Parts: sequence; structure tokens; C-alpha cells
Amino acid sequence: MIAATLPAQRPPDGKLLMMDGRGQIRHWARSRFIDLLGRGDLVVANDAATLPASLTGEHLRSGQPVEVRLAGRRTLAEESIRFPTAVIFGSGDFRIRTEERPLPPPMKVRDRLRLGPLRATVDAILGHPRLVQLAFDGPVEEIWEGLARHGRPIQYSHIQTPLALWDVWTPIAGPPVAFEPPSAGFALDWSILRSFQERGIDFRTITHAAGLSSTGDAELDALLPFDEPYYIPPATALAISHAHLLGRRVVAIGTTVVRALEHAARPAGSVWSGAGLATQRIGRTSRLGVVDAMLSGTHEPGTSHYELLRAFMDDDALRRMNEELGAADYRTHEFGDSVFVERIKPSAARFEQQCPAA
Repeated sequence: MIAATLPAQRPPDGKLLMMDGRGQIRHWARSRFIDLLGRGDLVVANDAATLPASLTGEHLRSGQPVEVRLAGRRTLAEESIRFPTAVIFGSGDFRIRTEERPLPPPMKVRDRLRLGPLRATVDAILGHPRLVQLAFDGPVEEIWEGLARHGRPIQYSHIQTPLALWDVWTPIAGPPVAFEPPSAGFALDWSILRSFQERGIDFRTITHAAGLSSTGDAELDALLPFDEPYYIPPATALAISHAHLLGRRVVAIGTTVVRALEHAARPAGSVWSGAGLATQRIGRTSRLGVVDAMLSGTHEPGTSHYELLRAFMDDDALRRMNEELGAADYRTHEFGDSVFVERIKPSAARFEQQCPAA
């Protein structure tokens, strides 16, 4: 796969690889995503808007420049932005690969940071020298104003031009709670949503504070995803119960939706409504109880997003999918192409290997 280098949410040549529940692979134009859905299917997307969560400034004790990337919060309440989890980088910006960024000065509890108009204190070191709990000074309203004035979207070096905030907001963006975009939702637009209604496909949303996808530090990346708060509206929870009662699929738009719905899972494929904090890591040993299929971006091996795919398919199916993605030059990262995967039943996967399609 190759990196998508332009911030185009819905490029006209967008590709989609579909792996169905029998392990069969087909290639589609991503604009035809709706043709993979059936009447009565329920599509659930994350309506979180993305914060300008990258803040440059100075570590006052050392006088050295730093970049602070906000990475977590305990709840979706506006007040929770006062005490965010953050990852600290040294000098430089997004044009340098995260793996090659200089380390920040050593952080100590009670260190002070000047981040444009904002001031913050390091309240705690969270098990890694660069992962900290911050406490911003001042009223919550001033913190939000400081983020809006000084913050920038978190960005990686595969895109060389600075991102604007609207580049990372999905068409259905609502509450500003995500630290990186729930980018699977880039594939949606209002014409698709209108087509859902025309074809009898139900559409609902949740709100999930999508976190960092990478830090460039292997030890830190092994901790991803961090705990992420979410909210499931009662209407969405009811729609999920109704879909499963009728034998219809629940289709998640992105890994954040999978994580929230599976964390809130109840017996028989239903979910609890309301607020929660997703603390689990979904992977090979996870048993999905709510989500039947997922539209996602293409992700590189080793990332938490990639590991989540193992809940949908076995390693052989994942290997075949990767080979197809590479052979067809699919683009990866947040503005890349997409995959649509259904849960593969182990017996179906073995049958396909023994009796491949002609």
C-alpha cells in the first residue's frame, strides 16, 4: 500500500476492497459502498468533530520548545478538557516523521508549559516519560478559546501541507470531542445518507472521542488505543436491538464505532445506551457480539486499527486481504482508500480454502 498524500475526503477514484463473510474478496469503487448494503441494514457512524489538538509551545523549566498532542479525556463533558491526557514531542513539526522527532525535555510533575495563550501544569506522568496528565489554567471557556486560536489538527508527515480544521471534520461532524478524525466517516456524504433513506437502510450515530493513531514510539504505540469516552443515544441502542431482532446487519463506520458498541454490548446483540468509557483492546481473541460488518480505512500492520480487523477474520484471510491491497495499490492512512469486512465464520473460511470459487 502507498500513503495517501492529499487531504481529499472523497476522491473520485477512491477504492474499496470488500471481504464477505465467506472470505471472498471483491474490488469496488468506494462511491458504490451503498450497493454493499441491504434493506433493513443498520449503519452506525461516529459524529465526533475533531479538535485542533496539536499545541506548540515551551517547557518553561528547560526553555525548550515542545509540541503537545492531546490524546485523551475521561468524559465527553466540556469541563473534561481541563484535565487531558497528552503525549509530548520535542522540537519540530508534522513534516518530520513521528519516529524521527526529537525527544522532549524530561517531564516532571508540576512542570509548567506555555502553549500559545494557554498555560498548563504537568499533573502526573502516566507510566511513560512522554505520556502525561495536564491541568490547564483558567476557566473552561478560556481553554476552549485557546484551543480554537492556537491549536492545529494533529498531522503526520505523509501529508506535507498544513491541514485546516475542515479537512478533518467528517460531513456529519457534531460535538468537538475527537483528537484525530474518525476518518472512516469521510466516505459518507449527504447524498449517500439520502440514498440510505430511499433504500430502506437505517442510519444512526454515536459520539466517540477518537484518539491518537500513532506516536512514533513503539512503547507508547503498544498502549494504543487509550481509554476513550463515548455516548450511545437511546434511539441508536433501540435501532440496534430492532435490527438484530429482525436478523439484519449492524454495520459500523470505523473502528471507533466498533469499540464503543462492543464495550456497551448486552446479551443478544443489544447495547446499553448512555455514556461510557471504552477501555478494551479489540483483536484476535475478541468475540464480537454487536457489529456484523465494518467500513474502515486501510491500516498498516502493527497498529491498533489493524489488530482490530483480527476480530473479523483469521490470519489467513487478513494475509490475503493485505496481498490484494498491495497488488492493487490501495492508499493508506486517514485520506486513503477503504475496506468493507464482514465477520467471517471459521467454518466458512475453511470451506472457502477447500473449495475456492471458480
